[in-house]
Order: sequence, then structure tokens, then C-alpha cells
Amino acid sequence: MPPRRRVPVEAGLAAVHAWSEQGEVDRTTLATAVRFTLEELAQRAPGRSVEVRVPPFGAVQCIEGPTHTRGTPPNVIETDAATWLELATGRLAWTEAWDAGRLRVSGHRAELSRWLPLVGGRR
Repeated sequence: MPPRRRVPVEAGLAAVHAWSEQGEVDRTTLATAVRFTLEELAQRAPGRSVEVRVPPFGAVQCIEGPTHTRGTPPNVIETDAATWLELATGRLAWTEAWDAGRLRVSGHRAELSRWLPLVGGRR
């Protein structure tokens, strides 16, 4: 079962659209957009085999498969807020982010292209 949403859908979409239109947004809007899209990923790809981290705004576990219970998970994806939102909105493809060194990835299951973009973009 996917985790319960903490960011209301309307507020999350508004924050993502504000970021998408303006580029530069205040920290609260940026945090809301990141947290909403992380929650959206967890909704679409429920599970606990991969942890996606976007410090300092949030992290989520997703994708079905073997789970971990303690310590650092074996499959981790970490990136900055701008890269994450570009991926989540379809402005940046997974392979482009990977090739540009904008992702820190460990583990053989740590790949999200199947679920991206999450908001807008191609789908």
C-alpha cells in the first residue's frame, strides 16, 4: 500500500506549475513541489526496494521488490531539487540526467525512467 499523501494534490500541482512557469520560486514552493512529486512517485510505484532522496526536502521508498529494514538501503537514488523536478515534469530524461552526472545512484534496481515524468510532459 502506498504511503498516505501529506501534500494535498491541488497544492502540490500548484507548486509544480509555479516552479515550471517561473523557474525560480521561494523555498516553501520548491519544497512543496519536491515533496508532492516524491509522493506521486510512491503512489505510482509502491514498494520499498528503492529509496529516492532529494535533500533537504524529502525522501521516499518506492518500487516493488526486496525491502530493507535497517541501515542504508541497497538501491538509492539521490539528486538535487532542480534535477528532480526536471525529471518529474519531463523536462529532462533519465538518460540525460545520468549522462550529465546529475544523479547519484547505487544498486541494480535504482532506475526510474519507467515512471517518469510524473506531472505534465510526456505520458
